[in-house]
Amino acid sequence: MNKMILSTLAYIKKDGKTLMLEKARGYQKSKYNGLGGKFDAGESPEECVIREVYEESGLIVKSLKLKGFISFPDFDGQNDWYVFVYIVDDFTGELIESDEGKLCWIDDDKVLEQNIWPGDKVFIPWLDKEDIFSAKFIYKDGEFKDYEVVFY
Repeated sequence: MNKMILSTLAYIKKDGKTLMLEKARGYQKSKYNGLGGKFDAGESPEECVIREVYEESGLIVKSLKLKGFISFPDFDGQNDWYVFVYIVDDFTGELIESDEGKLCWIDDDKVLEQNIWPGDKVFIPWLDKEDIFSAKFIYKDGEFKDYEVVFY
């Protein structure tokens, strides 16, 4: 039986660019993604994303914008993932090296051209909408199959 993993995902934006992490290992190796990760016990989604952004980048989040929620049933072949998605455009600090992978600022209009998950190409444009989204993305054996979404 699959376990539900709660996690966060932040897209950090500044001067027409988005900070992306090129993953260094695991099933996401060489894929570009926002920053974030799994909840620690007792954390709120906001506490988790603030901690994860700091751990992965050295940046201190000043404010967050909740953009949506995505469920990924059986995403990694072992677990269901439920992800809180944020935009961060108010932060301080200097980038640090991350053992998670390589950090790079990518022009906003080039983000969808990177080696990202196919489903990310669907939801990343939603980050520019005023609405909050609630979505389910279906992958089977690493291949994107389908999605459902409701905007609020």
